[in-house]
Amino acid sequence: MPRLLSRLAVAGSAVALAAGLISPTGARAAARPTPRPATLHWAALGDSYTAGVIEATGDLTQPRDGCARTELSYPEVIRRDLGSLADLHDVSCGGATTENVYATKQSPIGRPLPPDGTDPNAPYPPVPPQIDAVSPDADVITVGVGGNDLGFAQILKDCIELGAASHGQGTPCKDKYDASLPDRLQRLGGGYDAMLDSLHAKAPSARVVTVGYPHLIPEDAALCRYGDLQQFATFTTGDLAWARTAILEPLNGVIAARTARHQDTFVDLYPGSTGHSVCDPDHWLDGILTSYLPLRYALVHPNATGQAHIAAQVEDALLGT
Repeated sequence: MPRLLSRLAVAGSAVALAAGLISPTGARAAARPTPRPATLHWAALGDSYTAGVIEATGDLTQPRDGCARTELSYPEVIRRDLGSLADLHDVSCGGATTENVYATKQSPIGRPLPPDGTDPNAPYPPVPPQIDAVSPDADVITVGVGGNDLGFAQILKDCIELGAASHGQGTPCKDKYDASLPDRLQRLGGGYDAMLDSLHAKAPSARVVTVGYPHLIPEDAALCRYGDLQQFATFTTGDLAWARTAILEPLNGVIAARTARHQDTFVDLYPGSTGHSVCDPDHWLDGILTSYLPLRYALVHPNATGQAHIAAQVEDALLGT
């Protein structure tokens, strides 16, 4: 029996599930939990860390709209565990920002594939704001987003190029981006506030669960091998240490703080994934490539093992444990 279903069997009923969905720290939690229907109406929103995107997280699911949702992404893992107990509407999309969640259409880029690095089925038509998929009577909304608001993909690309130009010396990426980060983080905070306000307005009774980002970069950046495409390619050691403390950790901090401001539930992936970064032997995230032969892109995303561990933590949040 799958992990989550075995726990529900112990709980004994769908009413017990509903009671578990109301945690003391959850948003707008009532003093007395109100039993919910047997079917949990759940909307999964977010960016590529939710959608899966990379080949290491399995085949693409339907619809093939360029958002690159995959069968081993954490919403799909949880959906299979819940079975008929959940009605999942997953509209997460690779490249999404907070604004794409609550306000604006997105032009998805699909799944990058070798040899030319672009999706052979691109370009795709724009997809609606993800909030359009949220029913006013939704029971729970999960959302994992924020990295694209900071421009993480462009920073990653530039750090690799600058590190190659500097032959692995110094902190050229920090030198380029450090001064702009406070403003980027401030804008992210505003975007998160607007997104959460919009989600609560759309589904007033829904419990909102935000999902942070895992431990991409090890505490000791020297563990990462310069030039290794299965890690961070030509990122310098100094820039990796800077990116961990100046980008990734503050990113999670903003998400946690804005979630708490709205009295929602934050799933902190960071502590539990320590020791499983891109550069650790038992890594839950792949680097620029998953493999050389066959050539499979990862672009620093959770692999199937990483998605399974995210699913376990999000399951706990859904049950209020």
